[in-house]
Amino acid sequence: MALLINDDCTACDACKPVCPNEAIAVGDPIYVIDALRCTECVGAEDEPQCMLVCPADCIVPNPDFAESPAELMAKYESLHG
Repeated sequence: MALLINDDCTACDACKPVCPNEAIAVGDPIYVIDALRCTECVGAEDEPQCMLVCPADCIVPNPDFAESPAELMAKYESLHG
């Protein structure tokens, strides 16, 4: 399941640099996560790094993108070859 950033985002920029898939971008007015690039850090880390660094706890599972760990790994491998 990809992650999303909810309206509690303060646009602090803590999440963007830690994303191994470059799935986080500056939005207007809050940051956004590209669900097609988000692997919840599967393939790179043990847990989602953006969630670890977010001071507002505004990064949550995206219910529209339910994916298994195997699907997340496949997505990671397709992004990083």
